[in-house]
Amino acid sequence: MSVRIDLNSDLGEGFGQWTMGNDEAILRIVSSANVACGFHAGSPAGILKTLRAAQVRGVRVGAHVSYPDLVGFGRRNMDVASDELTADVIYQIGALQGLAKAAGTAVRYVKPHGALYNTIAHDERQALAVIEGILAVDASLPLVGLAGSRVLELAGKKGMTTVSEAFADRAYHADGTLVSRGEAGAVLHDVEQIAKRMLQLVSEGGVMSVEGTFTAIKADSICVHGDGLRAVEIAQRIRALLEDKGIAVRSFVD
Repeated sequence: MSVRIDLNSDLGEGFGQWTMGNDEAILRIVSSANVACGFHAGSPAGILKTLRAAQVRGVRVGAHVSYPDLVGFGRRNMDVASDELTADVIYQIGALQGLAKAAGTAVRYVKPHGALYNTIAHDERQALAVIEGILAVDASLPLVGLAGSRVLELAGKKGMTTVSEAFADRAYHADGTLVSRGEAGAVLHDVEQIAKRMLQLVSEGGVMSVEGTFTAIKADSICVHGDGLRAVEIAQRIRALLEDKGIAVRSFVD
């Protein structure tokens, strides 16, 4: 049985003449694109441009839903009421669905962004609010979340398809949680080191933690960030190394 893995990236986060990352280059490498929905980043015209480019490349598109936090790029924690958060998720998916249809593609999954992603990994109330928002729009949409997180467990109990995610350029603790960005060594920068870690993740089912122990991580998808100085180089090297070892890069949705 052939081994396969999805590579995803956060895209569509520019505004007018202000660009973030290199969507065109990243779309040549990844198999899934988490496209901003306007709440943490992304103008309608910029989002549409990214969606059209994804359609041309055959890259699957997901809704990258967020807290309503343009100033903080969706990275600030928010104590949003459950009904409001559910409505926010419905609104964002719906907006992206409209733009995706115009681009000749479709929204195939949902991946929360930033602080929302991190919060629902352990906060049951907000996790359920996000889940209810997705179910209200389309119960068949898979939910992408941190491998081993509470939100994926809750979504599975609701009958949803879940996708466990790992991060290429982030360090892990021995318990499988991400090292906080505020700590030294939380973000990795060495291209070859990152690529070899992701090969280990796919081949052996885990990576070495900052505590120096092997940490098991079940991942269906690997996130390669598209906005770093060496983002394209990192993504290219990961894909090249995986394919060189006979590992197919394919989206988790057909």
